[in-house]
Amino acid sequence: MRLPRPDAVLIQAAIAGALSFAHLHDLAAAAGQHGWKAWAYPVSVDLLLVAAWRRMRMLRAAAEPAHAAWTWFAIALVASLGANVATAGLLDLGHVPTWLRILVAGWPALAFFGGTLLAHGNREPATAPPLLDDEPPVYEQPAAVPEPEPAPTPEPLPVADEVPSLPPAPAPAPAPSTPALPAALVDHARKVADDHRARTGEPIDTDTLRARLGVPPQFAAAIAAQLT
Repeated sequence: MRLPRPDAVLIQAAIAGALSFAHLHDLAAAAGQHGWKAWAYPVSVDLLLVAAWRRMRMLRAAAEPAHAAWTWFAIALVASLGANVATAGLLDLGHVPTWLRILVAGWPALAFFGGTLLAHGNREPATAPPLLDDEPPVYEQPAAVPEPEPAPTPEPLPVADEVPSLPPAPAPAPAPSTPALPAALVDHARKVADDHRARTGEPIDTDTLRARLGVPPQFAAAIAAQLT
């Protein structure tokens, strides 16, 4: 069987609570509250402290302001810490001042008032009331969707004018006739061509013939046609 491990935080809380409880009892007894009355004061202070703390957590979870809960938590904390400090030798418990007796005597009414405000406050954020079984649920009517307007009828496109017929293309100009070549020029050209073949082994081309004879391209082409 595995034994539970002691929690140091819980042990420390128990010790602090017992000492604070005893200090509140001693202070109440020194202020004239004897018997069971002296034991009731520590219980009242601790209950107010716990109620204020729970109220603060509840309000913070609901995202609501918790100023009143913080106020009562501070009052209970001051009462507890004040008793611890007062009984540490700073106050003569045999001769308690009058103002302290008044605070101790008025504490029950103050604690009851604070506990009532904390207990009867709005614990949960306001929600909508549930519907009864015999009441049908009310559904919101959806907003009427406007009907789409009919698309406008497209206008007919204008008829394009007839494309005018193009005039007939002019007849091509007749090719220039072959110029008349002098016989002497043809004989000289044949000699130049024979000389070119003898030197190069290839027939003379039109450009070379034109360059050797010094004639226009038209005459050179006509001469080359007769030499072939």
